[in-house]
Amino acid sequence: MWKWIQAFASPQNFYYTAKKIIPWFLYPFIALTLVGLYWALIKSPPDYQQGDSVRIMYVHVPAAWMSLFIYVVMAVAGGIGLIWQIKLANVVAVVSAPIGAAFTFLALVTGAVWGKPMWGTWWVWDARLTSELILLFLYLAYMSLNNAFDNPKTASKASSVLAIVGLVNIPIIYYSVEWWNSLHQGSSIGVTKVSMHIDMFIALLLISFAFKFLYGVLILMRARDELLVREQNSRWVKAVVMEGKNND
Repeated sequence: MWKWIQAFASPQNFYYTAKKIIPWFLYPFIALTLVGLYWALIKSPPDYQQGDSVRIMYVHVPAAWMSLFIYVVMAVAGGIGLIWQIKLANVVAVVSAPIGAAFTFLALVTGAVWGKPMWGTWWVWDARLTSELILLFLYLAYMSLNNAFDNPKTASKASSVLAIVGLVNIPIIYYSVEWWNSLHQGSSIGVTKVSMHIDMFIALLLISFAFKFLYGVLILMRARDELLVREQNSRWVKAVVMEGKNND
């Protein structure tokens, strides 16, 4: 098993394998998105209090879930690269940061749009909102720190340490509505409960899985490009470049 992981983690093997895997993420993303939009906009009912404005939830909640999920992936990948010096792990961490920042920004913007009719304001310094904003700053700080060094190894080490330290914010975001008085509603989905209409729950699941497949597509595409830059002096990259020229 470890030998298979090492083989897959080889930059050259990953570059060619990822190209074959991308369609397996792309097509489910398209299918889940189309079905999810149908379920969210047509099948699921309006909320008895919020009316049709509740439909913002079908983007806001999955985007917020993804912002946490991607940060954990980024920090874990950075830790693996830091400890075991696996190049691919560092690449995964680096290319995950802008994707995670985009999902975090999307969660904040949709939350503001949703909050305006519900709370009467675009923004409040609520514990959940503030900790999610801090998460966006952590993503931006990671990217800035990674770009501050000319040496990729040094950049990966410094940014990985920052990402690992920033993990402390993840449970704060998740439990903020329980630890402090919050305008933000508590979780409607738990391990043993689902306190929402079944069609709402299905729509949320469909969009959240669509976002995960989108993340898979983006990370594979961006990782391939990042590997070409980092390994530009290696023989296999030169062979890829020559192959591309011949195809043109």
